[in-house]
Amino acid sequence: MTQHVTADLQRLDSAHHMHPFTDFKALGEEGSRIITRAEGVYIHDSEGNRILDGMAGLWCVNLGYGREELVEAATQQMRELPFYNNFFKTTHPPAVKLAEKLCQLAPDHINRVFFTGSGSEANDTVLRMVRRYWTLKGKPEKHIVISRENAYHGSTVAGLSLGGMAPMHEQTGPLVPGIEHVRQPYWFGEGRDHTPEEFGRLCAQAIEDKILTLGEENVAAFIAEPVQGAGGAIVPPESYWPAVKEVLAKYDILLVADEVICGFGRLGEWFGSQHYGLEPDLMPIAKGLSSGYLPIGAVLVGDRVGETLIEEGGEFFHGFTYSGHPVCAAVALKNIELMEAEGVVDRVRDDLGPYLALRWSELNDHPIVGETRSLGLIGALELVADKASGERFDKSLSAGNLCRDICFNSGLVMRSVGDIMVISPPLVITREQIDELVTLARRALDETARQLNKHIPREVTA
Repeated sequence: MTQHVTADLQRLDSAHHMHPFTDFKALGEEGSRIITRAEGVYIHDSEGNRILDGMAGLWCVNLGYGREELVEAATQQMRELPFYNNFFKTTHPPAVKLAEKLCQLAPDHINRVFFTGSGSEANDTVLRMVRRYWTLKGKPEKHIVISRENAYHGSTVAGLSLGGMAPMHEQTGPLVPGIEHVRQPYWFGEGRDHTPEEFGRLCAQAIEDKILTLGEENVAAFIAEPVQGAGGAIVPPESYWPAVKEVLAKYDILLVADEVICGFGRLGEWFGSQHYGLEPDLMPIAKGLSSGYLPIGAVLVGDRVGETLIEEGGEFFHGFTYSGHPVCAAVALKNIELMEAEGVVDRVRDDLGPYLALRWSELNDHPIVGETRSLGLIGALELVADKASGERFDKSLSAGNLCRDICFNSGLVMRSVGDIMVISPPLVITREQIDELVTLARRALDETARQLNKHIPREVTA
């Protein structure tokens, strides 16, 4: 594509397209990057630049770009049955087969699936199911859901209410009532006056303290990602999840494990819950379910909740036009089939995840990196002005956004969450491409440090 065509697309984009999570005015003045094609772990823009996609699209393109098998699965299904709904006592083979397959992959106590169109819709569904379950159990007062500060569970009103991101809450006005938040298990940012083990237990204790404050008879569920994704790839201390499990069991609180990011191999297991030995009552999923090729989500429903809704609940007044869309379901089925045939999950657990951890940790020696962390194929590094104290750069410098833009302009997609830089590459990345990713990240850190140093005032000595 020519520069002229790029400029035309940018002009039209600015005039008509309102992007998600965007300062519309600022983007209009700067102009969007136009992505035109992709293959493997690389995307290409309209100016001919090839960029290593260190974020797998948006945590989702697990099998990489250009998989013709997924294109063919969609094409074949569109020819047979492009759409029919799952309302009115009807269904179709792709939805039935996908539900069966998901239950085979999930922990043994999960045997039901409710389809949605996205992770946000899945978390809306979770809230409905949790409250309906306790009402059917004769405890309608047991309706409060505890979540975590800085958690992300979607952008619908229910999803953002479940989440704990203050900027989203501030823009929304009144939120869904009956949702409370506790501290996140973010050791580097909030817990370095304790050992990681101590801090993990303290964060679990915060959940118990909140339950006791609210009254255990009023608390319905606790929702959390196994590893917080959009919150900054926050890997909890090893002590955290075992302690949380004890608390929830003690007070008969449902566990909702949000697997939208962690599911489908990201942590080296089919679901992040399996890595941590969790037995969730509900598991919202999306993203990697279809490797992002088509929009689809679901809630995996544990027997405790599922059997109650089925046997005691009557009609469940909830659903979406595209719940279990046949084309999306067919692509998801093929995606899972390919992942199994190619041993993708095992390779992440046994080879690529450990290799990324080794190479990623080498960035710890960089002057503006306070910590690196990773698990499976998700990772983060903390940008700091002072390595010893962990002091951040002044917010006015927008160090994370600066590093993100430098990355993109030098051939790497790395996301910024404040001053945390995050990666989540396709699960089909090779060792050689991990080497390339780390090399590009180091170069971007060097340039980020150079530009930041120009804006940091130096003390004048006599």
